[in-house]
Amino acid sequence: MIITTTPFDSLLILKPRVFYDSRGYFFESFNLNTLKAHGLNYEFVQDNQSHSKYGVLRGLHFQKGEHAQSKLVRVLSGKILDVVVDLRIDSPTYLEHFSIELSSENFLQLLVPRGFAHGFVVLSETADVLYKCDNFYNVSSESGLVYNDPKLRIDWKLQASELIVNQKDLEYDLL
Repeated sequence: MIITTTPFDSLLILKPRVFYDSRGYFFESFNLNTLKAHGLNYEFVQDNQSHSKYGVLRGLHFQKGEHAQSKLVRVLSGKILDVVVDLRIDSPTYLEHFSIELSSENFLQLLVPRGFAHGFVVLSETADVLYKCDNFYNVSSESGLVYNDPKLRIDWKLQASELIVNQKDLEYDLL
């Protein structure tokens, strides 16, 4: 597993070693000992999976307080633009965003620490996304940011007319 840093403290890109042969491929998508060897101590307790069609934008979501979640995000099929916003007040990248294309072809994973809002938009016909969480979902701690907040200036790579956004995600307050 190759672990690459980003300009955001503790936000990491993971790339597994993929073994190809005549049957297809094999790779280890998660190994707790590998993370620990890199000084990363996560105990993932919940997996979430979504299936979405082209243009679906999910996010920007986060859990507040003691229910905050770290996430390990990967794509099982298709391609997404994965976006995070740093909500850690003491961080030098506070309210800045980071985006990366994750796909079933590039095998990249994004390790998102607690303190980030997270979202993605589907760039392929469909996409299946799986992410591990290190804390259980708690409905009363659920919150989010409006995906098109002008202060964030996120380029979602699609035209606004192509986006399919849940009504609840449109009702979050602006920064």
